[in-house]
Amino acid sequence: MFRNYLLTAWKVFMRRKLFTAINLLCIVLTLVVLLVVTALLQNAFYPSGVEGKSDRFVQAVMVEARHTEGKGVRRSPLGFKLIDKYIKPLPGVEAVSATTMPETVSVYQEGRVSELLMRRTDAEYWKILDFKVLQGRVPDQADVDQGRFVAVVNASTARKLFPGQPALDQKISIGGQYFTVIGVVEDAMHLNAFSDIWAPVTTFPSTDYRNQIFGNFAFMVLAHTAADLPRIRRDIEAAAKTVVFDDPKEYNIARVWGDSKLDLFARMLLQQEGADSGAGKLLLVIGGLMLLFMALPALNLVNLNTGRILERSSEIGVRKAFGATSAHLVRQLVLENVLLCLAGGLIGLACARLVLWWLEGSGLIPYLHVELNLAVFGMGLLLATVFGLLSGVLPAWKMSRLDPVHALKGAA
Repeated sequence: MFRNYLLTAWKVFMRRKLFTAINLLCIVLTLVVLLVVTALLQNAFYPSGVEGKSDRFVQAVMVEARHTEGKGVRRSPLGFKLIDKYIKPLPGVEAVSATTMPETVSVYQEGRVSELLMRRTDAEYWKILDFKVLQGRVPDQADVDQGRFVAVVNASTARKLFPGQPALDQKISIGGQYFTVIGVVEDAMHLNAFSDIWAPVTTFPSTDYRNQIFGNFAFMVLAHTAADLPRIRRDIEAAAKTVVFDDPKEYNIARVWGDSKLDLFARMLLQQEGADSGAGKLLLVIGGLMLLFMALPALNLVNLNTGRILERSSEIGVRKAFGATSAHLVRQLVLENVLLCLAGGLIGLACARLVLWWLEGSGLIPYLHVELNLAVFGMGLLLATVFGLLSGVLPAWKMSRLDPVHALKGAA
């Protein structure tokens, strides 16, 4: 029986090619947008590759300082002293890293100046993030302890600074300091990995950064297991409460929260305070917008399907006159729609991959690399099936209940 349904559906598609093309186009465009957005969100919040351990680490980029007497609030990126003295000693963790946020620097080369982004990091940074090393090596603890002027560049920067030449052992001048390139890593577009150049934190021209509560630093804390993260978050909040400011009359309370990537994005976007980052609200908003976006083409498909089935009222009347039940007709009509939506889903997946390739190559989002993994693929097919059911059941049920006499006359 299922084979007969498929044969009937194929004949209908071939007989109504214009309708089939319009329906497919509507499904494909909708799914392409949804899948591209979903892939980008997954890449941002639940990445693989260089930040593949993100399910085991929390991070913070901001400290909130205030006074018990309510004299004012200051929100600022973290200083190295706060991380080194209060966060690095946390017990029961695998690693704690302090890194500067990406800063624009001028790289001088024989009369040529390049504006690039640079981070200064400690050795733990390279243990928490899984960079793919293409050439050479990354800085180790000895490089940091001895303040060696070594640098790592990504592949795009290596090609830009040293076209047609090997990057290893090349010298670059940044702010009057000369660094030797010791490694080249793969390009990466992630929150903690994004940069063009990396150097040891101990290469700062001055040691003033060591005494700062406020600065331009962020930290990552890597847990042994994901189950340790709730405890680590509590430990971070408790450690922040022990921070002693240079001028206690101005600030005497520090608040720092260890966030996941989603929590951090939500906190920064919604300006949330406290342990609740607002991630739940953000997910509800994103989910609501995606449902609304899905509802519009679904309603359009309902109208298209109603029109298509109205054109087939005579066929439906004949089949009912020969004993076809309403259930048989509903199954047939819904199956036709689900098959059409699944075909649109497969085309949409292919088109979404093409769009992501274009985004990766366009440079609109630097160093972007996104994969349509099995989760996104499965979501695409699920959305296609849902489209088929939502847009097919109501029109099919309505037409299957037509009186045969009225149906044969072509009247709904």
